[in-house]
Amino acid sequence: MSTSADARTPGTLPGDLAMWFFILAELSVFALLILTFAGAQALDRPLFSASRALLDRSTGLALTLSLLTAGLLAAMAQHWVRQGRARRASAALLLALLLASVYVGLKLGEYQHLAAAGLGLEHNRFFTLYWILTGFHFLHVLLGMAILAWLSRRCWRHAYGGMESGVLYWHMVDLVWVVLFPLVYVIG
Repeated sequence: MSTSADARTPGTLPGDLAMWFFILAELSVFALLILTFAGAQALDRPLFSASRALLDRSTGLALTLSLLTAGLLAAMAQHWVRQGRARRASAALLLALLLASVYVGLKLGEYQHLAAAGLGLEHNRFFTLYWILTGFHFLHVLLGMAILAWLSRRCWRHAYGGMESGVLYWHMVDLVWVVLFPLVYVIG
């Protein structure tokens, strides 16, 4: 069985070139936000340290594990597509979607807790940047979940177009969180 993954010429980028441009554009925006956060932290370490202490690191770790495990499942789905195991790939994508839903539930709970404690967007510079960075990432997770659901449905029907691009997008979401987690929750 030939798939879009199998049909790729050796030495070429996986996925669609347009997706690569989109990912690079999004990573550029995230880089600017991350640099802004790091620069603001360098200017006011005590404020950032005190504000960071108000976050629950265990929630941050659970968020990280849910996203990275979803990324592993998406990669496994890509592997199974290459082997022609469409139903297994579809199931892996559904599990990835479930784990992404865990992320969404945890993040919404964290947002609710912080808002109830008065730690909103205008509380201080740390929380302004926290809400902007994590909120922007949260929107990317939601788009990624829609992509995972779409890919799962397509795999179930043995239609593989867009698989590599969709999985690439999800890995971009993972990559950004791997930088955000230590920056926001851990490094002081």
